[in-house]
Amino acid sequence: MSVSSSLKEDDNSTQLTVLKDVFQLKDLEKIAPKEKGITAMSVKEVLQSLVDDGMVDCERIGTSNYYWAFPSKALHARKHKLEVLESQLSEGSQKHASLQKSIEKAKIGRCETEERTRLAKELSSLRDQREQLKAEVEKYKDCDPQVMEEIRQANKVAKEAANRWTDNIFAIKSWAKRKFGFEGNKIDKTFGIPEDFDYID
Repeated sequence: MSVSSSLKEDDNSTQLTVLKDVFQLKDLEKIAPKEKGITAMSVKEVLQSLVDDGMVDCERIGTSNYYWAFPSKALHARKHKLEVLESQLSEGSQKHASLQKSIEKAKIGRCETEERTRLAKELSSLRDQREQLKAEVEKYKDCDPQVMEEIRQANKVAKEAANRWTDNIFAIKSWAKRKFGFEGNKIDKTFGIPEDFDYID
């Protein structure tokens, strides 16, 4: 067990009696070995652990760090935690009561009978059958008229976009020929445009 955990496991009131005043690290390095039996070398590490856990406050003033842990802060923290836990308990109790009512209400008319058992089996069988049919329909999804129409529409949009870009390329080629006197085949070769480049029918 580490020195830090042994100090934290100690009684809170005893722990706080050490820090009912404001101290510097050097003061605590003298007090802690006597009061808690912690080696002076470990005090800084234990103190930092307590600061990180919010059990000890620390403030830098000038070039020095000052540490304190007043009992009133711990008391307020415990009171706040108690209020939160009581609120959660109250909410949990209300939810539990509400669920119990729902269960009781749901039990009305649900006596186990032969007919109920038979209907439950039939329902289970129908659900399995529905899953099989859904899997079967999924296999033939590509032949679904609605899916085919969506594919046709997507193809139409893609074709229009491709022809628009083809139009843009032809316009740039025409501009380059006029502006710089380039030949069409040189432009094609320079920019990697295929010889059969044309609009999509």
